[in-house]
Amino acid sequence: MTTEQSVQVATFRVVANHEEQYSLWPSDRELPKGWSDAGKMGTREECLAYIDEVWTDMRPLSLRRAMDDAR
Repeated sequence: MTTEQSVQVATFRVVANHEEQYSLWPSDRELPKGWSDAGKMGTREECLAYIDEVWTDMRPLSLRRAMDDAR
């Protein structure tokens, strides 16, 4: 077996918390408390591209709601 064949490609899942903030998590590990599966699994690059696509407002959900209520 060559070195290239023995290297496994790490897979990740995209996770989100209650504030709609996103992160990567190794797919073979149990989800951390307070985080849920956001529905995307793949390579690090694929998951980061997904996060870049869906996480368009970096403010936590509670801040967005407070700012909307202040209008």
